Amino acid sequence: MNLWLRAFLFLPLLAAAQAPISQLPAKEGHSPMHAEGTFDVKTTPLPADDATVGTSIGRFALDKQFHGDLEAASKGEMLGAGNPATGTAGYVAIEQITGTLHGRAGSFALQHTGTMQGGNFDLKVSVVPGSGTGDLAGIAGIMEIIIAAGKHSYKFDYTLPAAAK
Repeated sequence: MNLWLRAFLFLPLLAAAQAPISQLPAKEGHSPMHAEGTFDVKTTPLPADDATVGTSIGRFALDKQFHGDLEAASKGEMLGAGNPATGTAGYVAIEQITGTLHGRAGSFALQHTGTMQGGNFDLKVSVVPGSGTGDLAGIAGIMEIIIAAGKHSYKFDYTLPAAAK
């Protein structure tokens, strides 16, 4: 089994260990919001490219469907490496989400950074600055991913400029 594929299996532990998201500081002219729901995710191994040939870095395509306050689809790519057998691994990912968030149509990108070392887990998923389009232009935020009993859900604290209400 590919080393990263084994590392990918640690993500439920990583997500479950993520610290609760804190309230975003209020920015002048921005409205703090909260969204929750579920999502389905499909990961597909991708072949090594010129940058990863000969390494233990694994590549995966992401394909998600979000439900709840965020009704959207996303596509993205994940890179990961490590040795989960020794409790050490990490991944990074970028995904582009397109749909509606509390009825506002547009898109935005999320950036993931996750590590596991010595039984300690750290996962951060945040909106890529400047990535919002349409009614979601100017969005900022932090998403918490929860995986329990094989089901995926999210909690998303975000802000939008007051004009985007």
